[in-house]
Amino acid sequence: MKRRDVFAAGLGLAAPSLARAQGFPSRPVKLLVTWPPGGTTDILARQLQPQLTAALGQPVVIENRGGASGAIGAAELARSPNDGHVFGMVTSTVISAALLTRQPYDPLRDFTPLLLLANVANILVVPPSSPIRTVRDLIDMAKRRPGELTFASSGIGSAVHISGEMFKLAAGVDMIHAPYRGGAPALADVVSGHVNLMFGNASSTLPFVREGALRAIAVTSAQRTAYLPTIPTIAESGMPGFAIDEWYACLGPAGMPQPAVQRLNAALMGIITQPAERARLLEMGAEVVGGSTEEFGRFMTAEAEKIGRVIHDANIRME
Repeated sequence: MKRRDVFAAGLGLAAPSLARAQGFPSRPVKLLVTWPPGGTTDILARQLQPQLTAALGQPVVIENRGGASGAIGAAELARSPNDGHVFGMVTSTVISAALLTRQPYDPLRDFTPLLLLANVANILVVPPSSPIRTVRDLIDMAKRRPGELTFASSGIGSAVHISGEMFKLAAGVDMIHAPYRGGAPALADVVSGHVNLMFGNASSTLPFVREGALRAIAVTSAQRTAYLPTIPTIAESGMPGFAIDEWYACLGPAGMPQPAVQRLNAALMGIITQPAERARLLEMGAEVVGGSTEEFGRFMTAEAEKIGRVIHDANIRME
């Protein structure tokens, strides 16, 4: 993965004259959501929509472009006009999709970073009847029974899948990946015991944990989460340095005028840092991040390198 220089060059292109963004926004703004209606990404976008409309002084219109793990919408965003009146909401699969399959966009070259909105940890869960109660239990069992334990995911290349493969590499164990067409059927088979475990997205997995239908063993984030404060991280469970999250963010097409970039960054930051909004996101299993566009750009580069290493070392291929 040698994209750092390409990414830096792409950012350099995103500094056109002030005149292009004078009076921004001058008409309705389109928020292109790269996932179908009803999912976590769409719910988050619709929570932000009325406040964004008020902050920008122009209507913000949501348009869903789902499919191919967010890649269809990301491709449309990359080729959209770059005057700031179109931006998108994406997840971390904007990177993994491009690393796994040939896509008409480069995640580091063809977008303008706007804001990293929130991180969502994955939760290592097992059925309540499982003898696995700690990360150590899981590693010991996997080493006693190589190639027997199964872990579910919402699809090849999803953040849930990448988390599982990253765990296998770090722990030196062999487990079988069971990909599903979405998180709901995957979780259902873990609840029923047909699959041994899952690194489930917190937004969809938390209700099962709260109801007692699944047992939470650990979280994949670098620090413990506010919504499961008693559940340890994988890092503190004997695997130092282990950290991976699914994330939600806003991107624009490459080459957006800097005044438009800063206006959108400030508007989004003003919304997600409100206590009420933080609380709503936390209830969904999402923890607010925020920050500058430069910080988000560096984060994307680091994520591409990390995810790229896992895909290479685990030999992940689309079937």
